[in-house]
Amino acid sequence: MTENEVNEILDQLRDGVLAEYYVTNEDFLPFRTVLVNREDFKHFRGIAQRGGGVIYEYQSDPRS
Repeated sequence: MTENEVNEILDQLRDGVLAEYYVTNEDFLPFRTVLVNREDFKHFRGIAQRGGGVIYEYQSDPRS
């Protein structure tokens, strides 16, 4: 998964095009590396799944 692909997915979550996005265990580290470098990082919520995947959602209020 490239940095551009990750940013496109995160932008779609932010803009409401996607309600949630499932990231596989294999793509987790590249995805998270791009995510933590974004200024809106605290608006994203990751929900761990069995098997190592994560479902990401965008929240209008940043977490603390």
